[in-house]
Amino acid sequence: MSSHHFVKEQQEPAVVILDIEDFTWDQLSGLLEWVPTVLVAEPAVEQVLSWGIKVDVILASAAFQKENIHLLEEQYPLRFYESGKGKFINDALHYLMASDHRAAHLVGFPIGQFEELQLFMEKMDLCIFDQGRKYFPVKSGELKKWYPKGELELFGRKGQSVQIENQEEVLDPSASICISEGLNHFYSEKLFWIGESLA
Repeated sequence: MSSHHFVKEQQEPAVVILDIEDFTWDQLSGLLEWVPTVLVAEPAVEQVLSWGIKVDVILASAAFQKENIHLLEEQYPLRFYESGKGKFINDALHYLMASDHRAAHLVGFPIGQFEELQLFMEKMDLCIFDQGRKYFPVKSGELKKWYPKGELELFGRKGQSVQIENQEEVLDPSASICISEGLNHFYSEKLFWIGESLA
């Protein structure tokens, strides 16, 4: 095997799938290219398995585990991790930190709840996939990035302002902006998120 195809464990961002209602297989398949660690919350398990995705950990209630014990054999070396509604994201990120993961893609996590991730943001690089967009945080408050002409969504705290070149957008808590092709400069006093379309 050539060396550039070798992926060290935990080197790739883990994929945490909470909800896939707004996503197609084509939009997510790229996240799985390098065989990352995949965690799936109970509500999304059936659809994820029907896509043939190899799952490492299922976050589920004790009742679900009992009813689906056969999955441990069918999906070996799958593990169950006890969790429940409202706890999936916290449990998933604690699990990943304990197993030395430093990055994760969160599929189906509502961008509007980004402040719930605050505890993990200092130690992990997190991207959110929500409603057909990929959101990444600008932790330093400043970003220079080349973009093709198109539309982006900015997301932050209500009333937060973000400066883009010679204009200013006030987030309420989000704002859609049209950008011109080239190097774009974004600046805010606090962390904010930039959402790019997956289409």
